[in-house]
Amino acid sequence: MGDHLITHHNPLAVSMVLYDEYNRVQSGALSGRVIILCHGLCMSHLSWQVSGEGNLGEALVKHLPKATVLYLNYNTGRRISSNGRSFAKVLQDLVENNPDVTQIDLIGHSMGGLLSRSALFYGKEQGFSWVKRVGNLVTLGSPHHGASLEQIGHFVQDKIAKLPFAGSLAKLGDLRSAGIIDLRYGSIRDADWKSTEGRSVLPAEFRHPTRLPLHVNTYLVAAALIETHYESKTTSLLGDGLVSVESALGEYTEEHTLAVPEGHKAIFYGVNHMNLIYSDSTYMSKLLLGCWIIG
Repeated sequence: MGDHLITHHNPLAVSMVLYDEYNRVQSGALSGRVIILCHGLCMSHLSWQVSGEGNLGEALVKHLPKATVLYLNYNTGRRISSNGRSFAKVLQDLVENNPDVTQIDLIGHSMGGLLSRSALFYGKEQGFSWVKRVGNLVTLGSPHHGASLEQIGHFVQDKIAKLPFAGSLAKLGDLRSAGIIDLRYGSIRDADWKSTEGRSVLPAEFRHPTRLPLHVNTYLVAAALIETHYESKTTSLLGDGLVSVESALGEYTEEHTLAVPEGHKAIFYGVNHMNLIYSDSTYMSKLLLGCWIIG
């Protein structure tokens, strides 16, 4: 309900802030390579550093000791495009205050991957210089073409709203944040929702295409709950339990498919959505990410 907190000027509303590896607000001078980790829905910058679990940030530092790893914290209840505009400005301020930063890499889990894409779109649109310094974009289980759970939730709410005795239940469903609604079809541009009534989004086929910057090396990671590789429609649709394999790999109609080389895509089996960043079972995936970025 993060968007409601903002609307009502509640002091509990989360601000967009960059933290360092010691969980302090980033303030010192930066130079060289900077890697920024962007969390997913209803999570925080601390979600990458769960005690006793493998830490992606630490793994990256181990492989890239000269790089600086930062953790973004933001209000996931806001529109993804609104957060994208804010993130683009945060990154522009970062490079203006730290002109010796030579490269920026963005790693986003779930909604964090969509946020990163939105920031790249608006950063380029506004002519921000940080966009040219982005070397790599990695998304982990990001619903580039929508999340199944939100699509099902919208379908159920729509059916309930038509029942004369259950209207109040439909209103409860409408309390979910605008950020969650954007996950229905992976909407990352203002144009995908500004012309709609209420807090809805345009249907999947009417979304505005948001292509990836040509100069950025993009890597897409999907997960599947099934333990071993098995080609089936059910496995693909089930995906990691929240996001289908096709959505995480950016595959859709020709107009909306993300142009990423097959060698830049990976599927990890026996892994759920949250374990993409939590579980020791995905430590090899973290090493793979390190190899990708090193390469």
